[in-house]
Amino acid sequence: MSIRSTLRALFLVRKGVIGGLAEDSAGTDPFALFDRWFEDASRSAILLPESVTLSTATPDGRPSARLVLLKSFGEHGFVFFTNYESRKGRELDANPHAALTAHWPILQRQVRIEGSVSRTSQAESEAYFRTRARGSQLGAWASAQSDELADRAELEARMAARKSEFEGRDVPLPPFWGGYRLDPVRIEFWQGRLNRLHDRLEFVKDGQTWRPRRLSP
Repeated sequence: MSIRSTLRALFLVRKGVIGGLAEDSAGTDPFALFDRWFEDASRSAILLPESVTLSTATPDGRPSARLVLLKSFGEHGFVFFTNYESRKGRELDANPHAALTAHWPILQRQVRIEGSVSRTSQAESEAYFRTRARGSQLGAWASAQSDELADRAELEARMAARKSEFEGRDVPLPPFWGGYRLDPVRIEFWQGRLNRLHDRLEFVKDGQTWRPRRLSP
């Protein structure tokens, strides 16, 4: 982290911890507030500020969690990409409800997002896949994500086979790979404060509007 980034992070920590998160500064649009916080995290030189925890559950309520990369967000929802046949993909298909948690510890900020999940269109998945490095595109074909491997050599052999298969041409979008969109119904913003008297503002979707409320820390 550069000196400039460190100074900005320290300024934002002080601003958040001392100033807190008041209703009038938060506004009534949770997407706009998330955008401001995400921009702060990005400017603070946090490594992979787009890294969020995705929590899913089986139909009988057995949870699991892992980190994914948030690729877009806004009123259209929160979008990430993965192998549809992975454990998380299977769980999302069977139980299309999930939660995302963004945590930016240096800023003492956390955002919790809950809602229903659906697949993005093939066109949207295709558009994002085209932006990935060729090695990542090949890796998507080579990895049967979450399946058991005999050893590392098996995975490397699969990668070599895909390199040979697609040599000299564009790597196509795998039919088992694409995006998911979480359509939120609840978004909570957590700002760390002194004496553990943290600020928690929760936005709950009510029809087409969002209803904010303050929660105890």
